[in-house]
Parts: sequence; structure tokens; C-alpha cells
Amino acid sequence: MSMPFALTAPPAASQEANRRLTLLLESTGEGVFGIDMGGFCTFVNRAACDQLGWRTEEVLGRNMHGLIHHSRDNGAHYPECDCPIFNAFRRGEPCRIDDEVLWRADGTSFPAEYSSYPVIEDGRVQGAVVTFVDISERRRAEALLRASHDELEQRVAERTAELRELAHHLEAVRETERKRIAREIHDELGSLLVALKMDLDWLARRVGDAAQREPMVGKCQRMGGLVDTAVDAVGRIITDLRPSILDHQGLWAALEWQAQEFQLAGSDERRVDFKMHVAADVVAPEGGLAIAVFRIFQEVLSNVARHAQARHVAIRIDVDAPPAPVLYLQVGDDGVGAAPEALNDARSYGVLGMRERAAHFGGRIGIDSAPGRGTTVRLVMPLESA
Repeated sequence: MSMPFALTAPPAASQEANRRLTLLLESTGEGVFGIDMGGFCTFVNRAACDQLGWRTEEVLGRNMHGLIHHSRDNGAHYPECDCPIFNAFRRGEPCRIDDEVLWRADGTSFPAEYSSYPVIEDGRVQGAVVTFVDISERRRAEALLRASHDELEQRVAERTAELRELAHHLEAVRETERKRIAREIHDELGSLLVALKMDLDWLARRVGDAAQREPMVGKCQRMGGLVDTAVDAVGRIITDLRPSILDHQGLWAALEWQAQEFQLAGSDERRVDFKMHVAADVVAPEGGLAIAVFRIFQEVLSNVARHAQARHVAIRIDVDAPPAPVLYLQVGDDGVGAAPEALNDARSYGVLGMRERAAHFGGRIGIDSAPGRGTTVRLVMPLESA
């Protein structure tokens, strides 16, 4: 290695210092070279020559930017005025760069991490010292890691999609089972209760013993009242399982009915404002989409009734006109509200269920809430697929 020090023979101490510096530079695994104020190489170590493919005498005195830093990784010319290595002595700006390439003697390049620091003597910049290392292996490892990460993300996305599809399938199975159970309750138990009520009425009219007639009639009337209560309970169970209005009159009627039921079930202190506008020629969706919208609306109102302690609830439903109708459903209350972290908690199954139902059909759920400031839930559901 060639080291341009003083032209006169240095004293023994300086010679020893130079020898140790030379050994140090030769033993390091990083490439090291120095440049003067013109950008010409003043010294270079063996590691630098090995990585660049040049001999020491071929590098000394050469402009280092033109020799190893002349082009970018895409082959485009790299202007010397933009070179961070030279800016270390031109502007006094040290640098550490890891996203560029250096060029070998055979015309190939390699990704390098390099640093350039000005050399200052007597308060004046005399040049710069540059260290660099080939980071090809690091880049390959990073690329492999990115590929593995991308593959993992893809697998997670695929599994998530499969789980969502499974959840939708299970929900569809549940809805089918609810419909079947509701129909059987209506057809079997409902019919039996009505027949029992008719028999009790018949019995009450035909009690023969005058002395026993009054208590028997009273007993029959009490039994009839119990049957009426059972009929009402069966009706509520059937409605909870599967509101017949959804199948017979469609989604718009079902949403309006559910809002009215919510209003009737509330206390006198709770005021409910309900507005609904459906553009002309918009056909109500059927099947899974209709069930999803209805169940989301049902869940929102159920949450308001159970948790909000609201005095005012505003319900607004709007449906845009074709050719790309969109349903906008909003329920706002002035209740106790909830913290955002509670709504985003993995155990908030009601919120998760609503979001999954909406997402399956391309919709989205937005919830704005804060403690003491009420809650507003918004559903945006495209209907063109319906």
C-alpha cells in the first residue's frame, strides 16, 4: 500500500506510527481510502482493492468518483457535484450512506454502505477518509426476509378470508335454522295454543252445575289468560328468531317495524326520532344482504337499549337512487358513550360481528363515541350487488 506522507525521511517515532497505521489499515475488513481536495486517491488498503478488483498502483492518484462511483444502480450517470463522498471535504458534510452502489474494475456493481469524513489539519480541510463495505449478503438476507414476510402476510390474508367465509357460512346456517325453528314453533306450538284456547272457551260456555259454574268459568278465564300470555311469548320468540315481516314485506318494512318496536319498548323519558327515505326504483335486497343489514340495525338498537341510558335517539335511513344504490344507516344517541379502546377491544363481539357482517357484503361500520358524549353508529352498504 502506498502512503503519501512527508517527502523528507520522518523521525523514527513517525516511522513507527506510520507502520502501525499501515498494519491497522491492512488488517481491517472494511475498505478504506483517502482522497485529497481534488478527489484523487492518496492511500488505499488491501480490503478496498480486493472488493473493487483493482491493484493498489491502479487506484492511487485516480479520481475516486470517476473510478468507483460514476453511475447509479440503474446505470444512470451520477454527477460528481452530487457525490456525498466529495461533499465531505467540499462542504464539510460527513455522511453515512447505505442505499447506493460502488463499481468494480470488471464493470459490475455491488450494494455498499460507505461513510466519508473530512480530514482537518491546522483548522483546514485537507481531504476525506472513506470507509466502505460490500452489503450484498445483507441485501439478499433482507430480500429473503421481505419475501418470507410477504408470504406470511399472504397466508394470513388467505386464512383470514377463509375464516370470514366460514363465519358467513355459519351465520347463514344459523339464520336458516332460526327460520326453521320459528316456522315450526308457529306451525306446531302456536296452533296447539290456539286450539287449547278454543277448548277452554268451549268448556267455559258448557259448565253445567250452576253451583260450580262461577268458579269453573273463572278458572277457565284464568287459564285462557295464561294461554294468551303464552301465545304472546311464542310470538316474541318467533319474531326474535326470524321476523316474518322480513320475509313477507321486505327489508324496508322490516327496518321501519324494528324502529317502531324499539320506540314502543322504550321508557317515556326516551325520545326517538325516526326518518327513512328510499329512492324510487330501489328494490329491497333479499337473502344474506337483507339479513345482514337487519341484524346490524337490530344489534345497534339493542346496544342503545341495554347500555346507552339515552334520552334521545335519532335514527336516519337513506337509500340512494340507481344505478349504484347505497344504503346509509345512522343511529345516534346522547347516552353515556364509550371509550374508543373499548369499541376496538377484541372481546367486543357485538361490534366485531357487525363489522364482519358489513365487510362480507362490501359495507363498512363507523362508530364515533366518547365517555359522556353519546354514540353514533354509521353503516354504509352498497346495494348494487343485490
